[in-house]
Amino acid sequence: MSKFESCDTLELELDRDWLTVWLNRPKARNALSGKMIAELHHVFSCLKDNCNIRGVSMRGRGGIFCSGGDLKGFKTVLQGGGQSLEDIARISRQNGMLFDLINEAPQVVVMLVEGAAMAGGLGILCCGDVVVVTQDAKFAMTETSIGIPPAQIAPFVVERLGLKTARRLMLTASRFTGEKALHMGLADHLAADAAHMELIEAEIKKQVRQCAPKANAVTKQIVLATRHADRASMIELAGTSFAQCMLSEEGHEGIAAFFEKRKPIWAVSSSNKQV
Repeated sequence: MSKFESCDTLELELDRDWLTVWLNRPKARNALSGKMIAELHHVFSCLKDNCNIRGVSMRGRGGIFCSGGDLKGFKTVLQGGGQSLEDIARISRQNGMLFDLINEAPQVVVMLVEGAAMAGGLGILCCGDVVVVTQDAKFAMTETSIGIPPAQIAPFVVERLGLKTARRLMLTASRFTGEKALHMGLADHLAADAAHMELIEAEIKKQVRQCAPKANAVTKQIVLATRHADRASMIELAGTSFAQCMLSEEGHEGIAAFFEKRKPIWAVSSSNKQV
């Protein structure tokens, strides 16, 4: 945890090889203030090179995931009148880079959603590898209803839901709950309540810890490359990545464990590993 600075808007909990990032502005419905965005950026920048942490869970304090951007901050910008178009665009681009950091984290990222996930909050959960929501969780992309576009989150919503559904949600600001989120593919698991959600999370952790961490990280790189790479580039990336993993310590250990009919070292050590 030493690489992580103390945070004012986040609460970090490290359980052996798993980090839980709590959005911790419950009085503001965990809205994404400039400081929270900066702190999230720092945490996920540190995670890029941390091979000791296998997974990350994101969750919100106060029974709410995230209400989106901090509208009080927006109001201050408009009333102050001191920021130019380029100033505001630069802030938006910085927000976009945060979504990339979360989306491309080498760890398995699990989103745990109760309460509301609105606007940018919905965008954040679209950057996760696995999404668990409670039945009564509430979702909407409300940006256009207040006169702005869901700009930086649009690509991630489209990737997760497809163009047809993403367009409908963005252009109507329609609201829906957890069961609908599961049906449309926004969520992977539906929980009855917060306690049930934690049981599902525990099973996900168990499954992830059976997988080799570096192999998982490389797999994410390959999967995400399909967004923009042509077929020749994908063949090259897949071939090189496969060979590197095959010849790595993980590859040797995994294949040896298979033939020796035992668990590989990462699966055995995950239950008592200290980070």
